[in-house]
Amino acid sequence: MFMLETGSAGPRRLRRSASRLAVAMALTPLLLVGCTTTAPPEPGGQADIDAYLTQELDWGGCADTATNAVDAELFANPALQCASVEVPLDYDAPAGERARIALTRLPARGEAEGSLLINPGGPGGSGTSFVASFVPQWQEGPVNERFDIVGFDPRGIGASTPTIDCYTDEEYDAGGVPRFGAVFDITGAEQAAGHAQRCIDGSGGVENLANAGSTNVVRDMDVMREVLGDDRLTFLGYSYGSELGAMYLAAHPDKVRAVVLDSAVGPDWTPTELRLAQFTASQARFDELAALCAESPGCVLGPDPAAANDRLHEIVAPLVETPAPTADGRDVSVWDAYLGITAGLAAEAHWPTLISALTALDAGRADEMLALRDSFYSRTPDGVYTTDIDTNIAVRCMDWPRLTPEEQTAHAREVAEVAPMFDVDVLTGGTFHSECESWPAPPTRDDPWLPAEVEGLPETLVVGVTGDPATPYEGSVSMARTLDASLLTVDGKQHGAYILGGSTCVDDAVDAYLLDLETPPADARCSL
Repeated sequence: MFMLETGSAGPRRLRRSASRLAVAMALTPLLLVGCTTTAPPEPGGQADIDAYLTQELDWGGCADTATNAVDAELFANPALQCASVEVPLDYDAPAGERARIALTRLPARGEAEGSLLINPGGPGGSGTSFVASFVPQWQEGPVNERFDIVGFDPRGIGASTPTIDCYTDEEYDAGGVPRFGAVFDITGAEQAAGHAQRCIDGSGGVENLANAGSTNVVRDMDVMREVLGDDRLTFLGYSYGSELGAMYLAAHPDKVRAVVLDSAVGPDWTPTELRLAQFTASQARFDELAALCAESPGCVLGPDPAAANDRLHEIVAPLVETPAPTADGRDVSVWDAYLGITAGLAAEAHWPTLISALTALDAGRADEMLALRDSFYSRTPDGVYTTDIDTNIAVRCMDWPRLTPEEQTAHAREVAEVAPMFDVDVLTGGTFHSECESWPAPPTRDDPWLPAEVEGLPETLVVGVTGDPATPYEGSVSMARTLDASLLTVDGKQHGAYILGGSTCVDDAVDAYLLDLETPPADARCSL
């Protein structure tokens, strides 16, 4: 999960996160990656959107889709096929520059009835890597018997182009980027302007940033659906991917076969309300972790869970002035520590790892916390950051209304109130400016981003986990209510359920819907 926005689904592993695998690539605007397609007419003529719908995908090997060493190993799987599809960079000028969307497919074991298109969340998660990471699960399940499993990298992410690149991996290693605690540590207008200029310069110009928002991703999904040969879309979206699925439903209710929204974002939340809901849920998980820790003698957070916030502040306080060294030569700052804590809270299964990391940090050893921090970013052993925070910021700057400095500063104070574990002065006590304050284009998504009522919707399935720390369960309830959808409630404490949670109950219910459009009964519940 990414506490600023919404998270990508997927179990956290210190080696890599299987669902948040986007790479900050070098700037190669409109580079042809993966396998090529039959291209639309050349720009400058009378080409319109329809011309893009006649492309024929040339599925082949996936070597060119891998953007880091870990993905290269995954994409070497001969069961996978890769291609790319061209879309307009700017849908208001479809005869102009083009973007390319990378696709990875696990073909159906039997005769394919269509494609299951997947987005794992973010913004910033790679769908191609997600599919490649879970090949065994798909191959063992019934959906792949009848459907091709297709993941895509939204524009700006992974192997898709144009790339969005504000900072290098080395700068992320060194902390020379806008750092995130309660809000980004952008404390003045000049810093905000410099951040925006870095993104303009690194991403090939204003036009690439101006077209990065979710509205265009949804349009890309409709091109993908047509080019994949599906009259109606079958879609699985986790976390932020639930926004894409819901937006597609609202835009094209007649073009939808089935949509699963796992760990959904509440469509009636403002961005500020979403962030506060996330921090509230994160604090609840920390309180539970503190209670678990207190059951053991010598708990690093102390024997009284009610005092755990203060104890945590004592542990991290030295990092504010003096980051802790690690064996690989990188230092752990207070910002890094809170990213590591956030990663450790993402799933109950990882809480012992977080307790161990806090214990070591209290003793002056920061390597375990650095490993958790790296898992937040899905940093690979070769130093590549595969959770694309640059694209995450770009998408949200084009999606969300801009906060004034007064509003951003007040929001940091609100975070301190709902999540006192974050109430460290450097995180919540300063004057803050929005990371989007100087963004070179205004938002392109409506606010609210989903209409309160949408007519003619097909039956949809929402899956919500009661103890989700990234997209709180109340968001799934709200999404189901707004879409008049079926809601599958899952008792557990992690982000993401289907395929990810190891629950036969969840997987069987979602499989039945994806295969035969059978929704679970009202008030259905599973557990992880």
